[in-house]
Amino acid sequence: MFAAYAARIDRDDPLSGLELGERPAPEVRPGWTTVNVKAASLNHHDLWSLRGVGLGEEALPMILGCDAAGIDADGNEVVLHSVIGQTGHGVGPGEPRSILTERYQGTFAEQVAVPAWNVLPKPKELSFAEAACLPTAWLTAYRMLFTNAGVRPGDSVLVQGAGGGVATAAIVLGAAAGLRVFATSRDEAKRKRALALGAEGAFATGERLPQRVDAVIETVGAATWSHSIKSLKPGGTLVISGATSGFNPEKTELNRIFFLELKVVGSTMGDKDELASLLSFCAAKGIKPVIDSELPLDRAREGFAKMAEGDLFGKVVLTV
Repeated sequence: MFAAYAARIDRDDPLSGLELGERPAPEVRPGWTTVNVKAASLNHHDLWSLRGVGLGEEALPMILGCDAAGIDADGNEVVLHSVIGQTGHGVGPGEPRSILTERYQGTFAEQVAVPAWNVLPKPKELSFAEAACLPTAWLTAYRMLFTNAGVRPGDSVLVQGAGGGVATAAIVLGAAAGLRVFATSRDEAKRKRALALGAEGAFATGERLPQRVDAVIETVGAATWSHSIKSLKPGGTLVISGATSGFNPEKTELNRIFFLELKVVGSTMGDKDELASLLSFCAAKGIKPVIDSELPLDRAREGFAKMAEGDLFGKVVLTV
């Protein structure tokens, strides 16, 4: 079957390790099922994999891709939850929890095998491309907002880095849930897009907000960390799920954290129940994930380059 896969690890030039070509069809283990992929979306996780983060040389070649929507062996339209072994379904007692592409072949292929437990019905209100955007970036945003930030309708939220997959999802989901959403971006066009998606205000990166907020959704890291801390109300919560600009901020702002009793919460992905709730929320509210571009699988390299350059707003989707 045709696939996009990591053939080599290169920390400095990750795209040099990306290959497109034929790979063996997946083998179905007991308790697993095969899904014919119709659409799969890119995540920064895929770029990190090509750099060797979470993926060792011994696991190569590895088909990339965490997210997918497609048709299962019984002809049902489905969405995949990409965390394998979260509850032990389909894996042995010695297999730790992991995301697709770390230990198991991923979704940038004509077929993918996953534990049957990891398959959820696709809402009819969402296309395959739209549904394929949800299991990583949108699920991460959902958990950040409603589980870890604990915000309620009427609360205020700052979303750093409008344009990225998680940030875009947080803007849309937050606005649909009745939150007052503020967003930042270095790019004026992305700020305008954030407003069109429901943000109450959009500001240049580092610009002072008109008010302090109840929570900050942080995926940028070092470049926005200080601004995130300074933007919180006393007792507010900063939820972080990534650090695309680096892991070591110049200023940690520890004095503000303890003096204002701020909370800093790490967040990674989400669980199957949260994904089911997200799917239901999108269907009920008519939410359509923001897609930057759709490309056929044989043009995956273009999608990876787009993401590596940061030249996108929303998700890049590969269609099969």
